[in-house]
Amino acid sequence: MTEMNEKELQQLEEEEMLQAISEDNMENLRNQLLELHPYDQAKFFSKLTKDERVQIYHYFSPEEMASIFENIEIDDTDYQKFLSEMHPSFVATMLSNMYADDAVDLLNELNKDQVASYLTIMEDDAAKEIKDLLHYEEYTAGSIMTTEFIAIKEYQTVRSAMQILKAEAPRAESIYYVYVIDEDKRLSGVISLRDLIVTDDDTFISEIMYDRVMSVSVAEDQEEVARKMKDYNFLALPVVDFQNHLLGIITVDDIIDVIDEEASDDYSKLAGVSDMDGIDKGPFGAAKKRLPWLIILLFLGMLTASIIGRFEETLDQVAILAVFIPLIAGMAGNTGTQALAVAVRGIATGDVEKESRGKLILREAGTGVITGTSCGILVTLIVYVWKGDFFLGVLVGTSIFITLIVATLAGALVPLLMHKLKIDPAVASGPFITTINDLISILIYFGLATTFMNYLVH
Repeated sequence: MTEMNEKELQQLEEEEMLQAISEDNMENLRNQLLELHPYDQAKFFSKLTKDERVQIYHYFSPEEMASIFENIEIDDTDYQKFLSEMHPSFVATMLSNMYADDAVDLLNELNKDQVASYLTIMEDDAAKEIKDLLHYEEYTAGSIMTTEFIAIKEYQTVRSAMQILKAEAPRAESIYYVYVIDEDKRLSGVISLRDLIVTDDDTFISEIMYDRVMSVSVAEDQEEVARKMKDYNFLALPVVDFQNHLLGIITVDDIIDVIDEEASDDYSKLAGVSDMDGIDKGPFGAAKKRLPWLIILLFLGMLTASIIGRFEETLDQVAILAVFIPLIAGMAGNTGTQALAVAVRGIATGDVEKESRGKLILREAGTGVITGTSCGILVTLIVYVWKGDFFLGVLVGTSIFITLIVATLAGALVPLLMHKLKIDPAVASGPFITTINDLISILIYFGLATTFMNYLVH
């Protein structure tokens, strides 16, 4: 089946489900919607109008809606709107049937009064589980872990472990790894599901478990957790406290969400946007997110303009200098952005930790010298041929040479410094580093021109 046919089939299914809603045909809607993958269910649900969603709440149980809300992808502000359309007890039951980490993600988008209200009417066990996760700091391992995992004791046999596995598997988020704890609930090992299946029933767990188990601290940053799971190709990672007590696990599906979230966040900052806009955002919402950065850059641009104003006398005497301002500033911005992208990516992937910062700085400095020399010589020759003034060519070429070295170093050093100060290096956005390098390049260019003015005035 071609991609077009698949899209047409999906569109046809959606039209049939919408017709079932309009005709109040609950049986047809349930039959069609429940046949879909939970992600497709959530995708269809997110497109509905308020009246259509209200009908869905009447047609489906809280348990069925829990699966939809575990997979739904909507703006953060829409969660509050959607939940307000349901009866509070319906929401509380739905949250109780969601995986705890997914329920916590949803509750984090609500205000404290709403969270307290839902937790009050929720079942005690589910409420306690969610409360335990809510107090962990956002963007840490604790905030994305789930407590629905399977743990067994060292002294158990494979037979008893399999009985526990069968009993708890329906509620566990992942059963590919079974974690082993001691009498004090400290993590002591891990066993794969495959090992449990192929091992003799009377074998003790302590004989077959892998005791060099990889774990992460509950306070560890989610980016570090994602990097560790990527490096070791794990499907899940156990989360422990400072005494090595097993608190929960982080599954690969949560890490995929983290990687997507971090990548989007970094890209937003590199573009000089507070948060990446969706295409369905209105112009006012998009402008509200972009204006803060643009206003900051506007004032930096005004600073650059005032610096040019200070060299008004130089421009009056040698007006030709103004022709090359865009060239100097543009080259500085371009090379700075290139170095910035390399540095930010190195920090994000952990490569900067593996190679010394000094090595990275030396490499970028060398790159700046090579690119500066090449571009400087080329520009010198072009300006000489174009304007017939050799010294003007040397001035512009020298400015390019120095500017590219400084801009390349700035593009590498700024994110490294921010990383050392525990600030997200992506904040050193492309527009920000470009504007800073514009300012530096203008100072270099006009500083040299003013110093050697006598050679320019004929």
